[in-house]
Formats: sequence, structure tokens, C-alpha cells
Amino acid sequence: MIERQFTDDRLATLYDVFYPPTRRDDFTFYLPLVLAAGAVLDVGCGTGALLHWAREAGHTGRLCGLDPAAGMLNQARRRSDIEWVHGALSSAAWDREFDLIIMTGHAFQEFVEDDEIRTALTVIRAALSDGGRFVFETRNPLVRAWEHWATEYTAEVTDASGAVVRCAYEVETPVTGASFILSTRLPALLGTVHRSAEARCASLIWMCCPRSCAALAWRSRSSLGTGPAVR
Repeated sequence: MIERQFTDDRLATLYDVFYPPTRRDDFTFYLPLVLAAGAVLDVGCGTGALLHWAREAGHTGRLCGLDPAAGMLNQARRRSDIEWVHGALSSAAWDREFDLIIMTGHAFQEFVEDDEIRTALTVIRAALSDGGRFVFETRNPLVRAWEHWATEYTAEVTDASGAVVRCAYEVETPVTGASFILSTRLPALLGTVHRSAEARCASLIWMCCPRSCAALAWRSRSSLGTGPAVR
């Protein structure tokens, strides 16, 4: 299920306010790769900030963003010189069309089960041109980045209507056992805007058994530190 903060237009408008693209270390890594490729697919493109940046930096080739969250994609469509596709990767049917496919912001971790990963890689392989590359990253759980989210990403901003919006991250114990719960709290923005009311928006349960930790550590030797600006 896609979280409401990504599907609802009013909440999606706040994404780049809380997590400015200029603060994202992963974007500085991916941008040169995007600029060097003729045709690029961004899987889980969100608000399209990276592809916007690439176009502004002079990319003249094909840029395409795919995302299952309508609210985020509506933000991305502020630029009409980039292709935007609403849907899941599993339903895509591109055939050798892209030189580079990327998944930023640890989006690859959305694929949890082996079958999901196999399906995703099969679709990506079909979409890549001969010699094309698939570039992604996942978290290194040994870094334990979630321990710092409460201070790094709890923030208060003013939205376009002038309402003060607060986002708070809370990590509920235990964080050393089999799992932990990350709660994201955002104000209720639908209907009447309550400037101080907070409503639970989402709870993500991360299972961290030794085997999955080892797999993640193998896939990613370091954390890019983009924090929970990730779906």
C-alpha cells in the first residue's frame, strides 16, 4: 500500500520542502550518471526533482520518470519536457529503450520478497539497451541511520497556504531486537487545515533478521545518508 503522504496532493507538495533536493547526497552521485546517458528511466521518481535538475543542467536526451504515487507524480509534472508514467515497475513493458535506469533514495528497498526483486530485475533488464546500466543503492543497516532521524528530519515548515506544518519522526523501541517501528507524523491537511493538530500518517515495520542485514550490507557497503526521504 502506498502511503498517504505520497498519494495526497497537498501532502506531496511538502515533500521537497521537508527534504530539499540540495540536501540529498544521493542526487549529487546520480546526476553525473544521468547527464552522461542519452535515455534515462528514474524508477520511483517521486516529485521528479532529480530529472528536473538534470534538464536544468543541460540534458537534452530522453528523461522518463515512473512512480506509483499520483500525488508525487503530479508534482513532477510541473515540467512537461520530461515523460511521466503513473504505475508500478512490475506493469512496465519497455523494450531496450534506456541507457541508464536508476532508483534513488533507497527506493530499491521497496522490493522485500525474492519474487518482487526477481520481477523488478527482469523488467529492468528488458528496458535496458545493450550495454545499459542499472544503478541503485540500499541502506547499510550497520550504520543505524534511523537512530538520528528524530533530530535530523523532525522539522516545521510553512506551506503555500501559510499553514505551519510539522513533521516528526519517532523510533519506538526496541531497535536492537527483531524489528523496530518508525512512525511518521504529519498534520491533517485535508479539509480544514489544523495548524497544530498532528495525525499518525504511517508506520513502517522493518524486519532486521541477521540474514537480511547481511544481504543489505552486501548490496551497499556505505550509507548515502539521505534519511527517511525515501519510500
